[in-house]
Amino acid sequence: MKPLDHLEHLDKSLVDELAQVARETIRDELREQTRKQRRTATLYAASGAAALYAGAALAVALGLALSLGLPGWAAALITAAVLGAVAQLLRAVARPSPSRPTTRHDVELAGGHGRVVGGTPPTAPPSGLGMPYPPVPPVAPGAPMPGTADPGAPRQDDINPEAPHYRSR
Repeated sequence: MKPLDHLEHLDKSLVDELAQVARETIRDELREQTRKQRRTATLYAASGAAALYAGAALAVALGLALSLGLPGWAAALITAAVLGAVAQLLRAVARPSPSRPTTRHDVELAGGHGRVVGGTPPTAPPSGLGMPYPPVPPVAPGAPMPGTADPGAPRQDDINPEAPHYRSR
């Protein structure tokens, strides 16, 4: 037995113990984050429910105010029309149509031809070595050059949909 053989078992147990401590630490951190996110989600849900009830109370108040001078059915119909108009307005604000003029900021966010989302492309990789991206060939490997016919490709008339398909090996 070599003099360092007993240290191999010690190293293995240290690595196992370190891995176990790391797993427990990560698990505890994820539990804490999940607990915080669950509380935030619950508060958002409660605020949404309260806003829904507030909107319903406002609709009832509008209907009751209108019913002072109109029949009940007419007040309810006007209240429904007002709520429908508000819903359409909110929908239009949330989802802009293509015909609506966009701001310069929206155009910049969408990016134009030759633009990279999020800014300009890097001139060099973070390491400072070589090109930032590998060169892209003008056509896919094995594809015919543009403007030339590929003699190996089957024509549409030559394809038999009834024939079995085999993969090349």
